Amino acid sequence: MTATTGPLGEVIRDGNRTGLRYVRLLKHPPERVWRALTESEDLRHWFPADIVGDRVPGAHLDLPFWPEALEQAETTEAVEAMGVDPDDHVSAGELRVWDPPRTFELTWGVDGRADLTDLLRFELEPAEEGTRLTFTTWLGGSEAPDASGGDSSDTATGWHVCLDELADLLDEGPTSPTEQAAAVVAQRVKDRTAHLGPRYAAMLSS
Repeated sequence: MTATTGPLGEVIRDGNRTGLRYVRLLKHPPERVWRALTESEDLRHWFPADIVGDRVPGAHLDLPFWPEALEQAETTEAVEAMGVDPDDHVSAGELRVWDPPRTFELTWGVDGRADLTDLLRFELEPAEEGTRLTFTTWLGGSEAPDASGGDSSDTATGWHVCLDELADLLDEGPTSPTEQAAAVVAQRVKDRTAHLGPRYAAMLSS
């Protein structure tokens, strides 16, 4: 398994809102990348939660965390910070845009809490060697950065690592369901997080 990491994301601002934008060039056709972004069997290898619901704009979505995601301390702490029990919590969302294999946009957060709901937008464009993926997320009100980068730097780092894991999935295939393989992935995520966290904290506090 590789331990490389993709390019840093970009911090974007709109009034009081803070967002993040990441661009990845993936050596796979848009149809394959689309499946990895939207189908459960692929999501569990890179996205913290499943995405359950009808694939029509306006549909309600349930986003239950994968058990292996909750085994990571960072995920559990983030859920607990929202004031909910991670063992019983299923996040809520809404499908905003469904245009396969080009645009997938949804919200993800706590139902009825705009301050705890983020907007996620995935845009796919054919590229010479595969697909140009642009991922943009607008963070909920609780993610406004403090003087040290705060929660936003954790979120920025988390999404960067998720996109690295997406690239690993596409390039290398699913991780084998063994404890040894799971430990390798967990260590890879830990190493990437430690490397990227300070860089995003500096970006968000500037």
